[in-house]
Amino acid sequence: MSTANQISKNHWYRNEDLAGVPGPAREIQGYGENPPVVRWENDAKLAINIVINYEEGSELTFAMGDGENDGMHELPFDVEEQRDLAKESMYEYGSRAGIWRMFRTFDRLNVPITVFGAAVALERNPAVARKILERGDELVGHGYRWIDHFKYSREEEKDLIEMAMESFERLGLRPQGWYCREMSVHTRELLVEDGRFLYDSDYYGDDLPYWTFINGKSHMVVPYSLAVNDCRYVIGTGYGSPSDFLDVMKRSVLQLLDDGDDCGRMMSIGLHPRITGNPARTQALAEFIEWAKEQEGVVFSRRIDIAEKFMEQVPRPSTPGDRLNR
Repeated sequence: MSTANQISKNHWYRNEDLAGVPGPAREIQGYGENPPVVRWENDAKLAINIVINYEEGSELTFAMGDGENDGMHELPFDVEEQRDLAKESMYEYGSRAGIWRMFRTFDRLNVPITVFGAAVALERNPAVARKILERGDELVGHGYRWIDHFKYSREEEKDLIEMAMESFERLGLRPQGWYCREMSVHTRELLVEDGRFLYDSDYYGDDLPYWTFINGKSHMVVPYSLAVNDCRYVIGTGYGSPSDFLDVMKRSVLQLLDDGDDCGRMMSIGLHPRITGNPARTQALAEFIEWAKEQEGVVFSRRIDIAEKFMEQVPRPSTPGDRLNR
């Protein structure tokens, strides 16, 4: 018996995914060497999408009966088995001060944004929902609360999506995109079945949107990023100062404008009011926006604008074989 045949008997040896595993099929090859040559508004080569993750007030807390305190905060320790009032106040900084500092910055610099909004967070601070509508920004569904969807059954997750959408409707918001805190193997299938969503952003594997198929139906994925994301101020190996984040944003723009081919690309910048809403970090964000606006071939776009521009140039495929993946 050959070595390969001997090895293949071991459960850990695989060169392809197993059939019947729940969730979307992996799409490892993607566009490969020949991505589609797309252009954005004003014939720009790079579309920058600023995303505000608005979660404050919907996070896990003892105050809401969750029996735990959430993460992604400024202090490197946790209070257990009781309310963490310090952590709660850090989240409240985002809803009380940070979000408004950021909105003032976007107003002054005339920049459109996308808001990944948790429904409960907007219910508890409806002035933020009104500001999104007033500015003409885009809302992407970020769950009913800021919770991990993979922890729930398929039917429970379906109910959570419906609860969120009903809440958004009451606030006058109608998202066409979705981004969970942590998606489940059922999330994308549920979104396609629902029929109200053009795209989801629960994906980090590309710098361009792409079409996929879920149970025979085409669906767009608009990738997100945790690399150009302010969560790295407070978790993991990340930014020691606003200058670090500024440097990463600038270098990302320069590379994507001159990436060795003529293909246009998108760039996501993920922000949180409780993090970038702090003064020094907002100042660095404003400096970046002013710098990026001076670069030739750059446009700031909402996520829905990127999705629609992409669809104009790479139309919805009717079958999996029609996808432009090469």
